[in-house]
Amino acid sequence: MDALSDVLRVMRLKGGVYLYGEFHAPWCVLAETQPESFAPWLGETAHVIPYHYVLEGTMRIRTPDGMEFDMGPGDSILFPRNDAHLLGSDLDRPPVRGDEVVQVSDDGRLATILMGEGTAPTRIVCGYLGAEDIRGNPVVSALPAALRLDAKDGSAAEWVQSTFRYAADRIAAGHMGSEVVLSKLSELLFIDAIKRYADSLPAHRTGWLAGLKDPYVARALALMHARIGHPWTVDELGREVGLSRSALAARFGEILGLPPIQYLARWRIHVAAHELIDSGKSILQVALEVGYDSEASFTRAFRRVMEAPPATWRRQRG
Repeated sequence: MDALSDVLRVMRLKGGVYLYGEFHAPWCVLAETQPESFAPWLGETAHVIPYHYVLEGTMRIRTPDGMEFDMGPGDSILFPRNDAHLLGSDLDRPPVRGDEVVQVSDDGRLATILMGEGTAPTRIVCGYLGAEDIRGNPVVSALPAALRLDAKDGSAAEWVQSTFRYAADRIAAGHMGSEVVLSKLSELLFIDAIKRYADSLPAHRTGWLAGLKDPYVARALALMHARIGHPWTVDELGREVGLSRSALAARFGEILGLPPIQYLARWRIHVAAHELIDSGKSILQVALEVGYDSEASFTRAFRRVMEAPPATWRRQRG
């Protein structure tokens, strides 16, 4: 398994769609949604990655860091860290909070927002990806505040976009069952967005996703993710990827900002945290699977990273 697939696996993504919106200019909405707001569709989740998909018309998006995007039919945008953002025809007008104008149906179907009348409408479908606790997740921390997918760019996963557009249109028309299709397509849309962003990174960029473009660092990451419990050393990793110990350590540190074994130690704790919640395995079983030779050494390492011992972490999230 490659490193990216492993990180996404541990995130345990669960996608879906929750809202249909129809807006007539002028309009401006502040989107600021907490995970519990998605409970009617998603259930309990630690983190939410919302997205918007434009069916018809145009709108503008502004993120908290000042980035702005023009969106048209077929365009989509995702927010990996669920940052608050503005969307509308005029972002300088006083915004309306989205949670104040959304209408939630009693039958569990899509929520709706209908604003204004008379002008040509902008119609959008909004969805989400639920994920496990993202603390320590190298992919989410390496992504920008917003990931935009332009319909005009084309993609190796163009069939995802076209199928997404078809399902979204059917949802907007009130056809039952298309929500299930979008649930799976949402996950593929996110993966496609990550890969496109990684491919667009310039040379000499640093960070986890940049590491996937370096043949030596990418190979070292793949080895550690594929065999998380193996007692790796930098010497052994260097031999496997074809570099000296010092060369691999320097290359890894330059791109990812920390030594290989320190990265592995953090990833082991991240995986262990999810195993403690999602499996019935004992603490010792989890410790052994992620590379610790005793429960005591695992507990000390876990406490340093998660600020709580494994038993407490499991109990608080059980």
